[in-house]
Amino acid sequence: MIKPQSRMAQEVAQAVMTFQEQTTGHAPKAVTVVLSQDTLVITMHDALSPAEKDMAKSPEGAAKVQEFHRQLFSTASKSLRDEIKRITGVNVRDAVTEVEPRTGAMVCAFASGTVVQVFQLAQGLLADTWNKSVPIEQPKSASSIHDELKETGAK
Repeated sequence: MIKPQSRMAQEVAQAVMTFQEQTTGHAPKAVTVVLSQDTLVITMHDALSPAEKDMAKSPEGAAKVQEFHRQLFSTASKSLRDEIKRITGVNVRDAVTEVEPRTGAMVCAFASGTVVQVFQLAQGLLADTWNKSVPIEQPKSASSIHDELKETGAK
């Protein structure tokens, strides 16, 4: 069973759709909102206009579409940041956006000193698959790898 989004997430998603339509004239087909501690990640699906998608078919055009949206977000996102504060009750410290021109997806991250990496999967996952419990091993440190190599006599 998929859990419904929280009311706050739904409000943020609606604010993002409104912001996109007001600033670009094109609303995304869907918006996903994910909160992890102090990082809010918003993904807009199919957020580019038909003209932008066409322009993004070439590497030069894709770069122009990316830069346009970065600049637009940089200069116009204050109203969205204010709306997120109204909805969540928390100030937004940092905000960045990234456009994937091939798919038309746009990701906005509102974070503070956080590195956000975004991986767009080729298809969705079922909630049961995602929530499956799997043991995770801690990665080995460089010094422990060095010690193991010394013990085995490897150089």
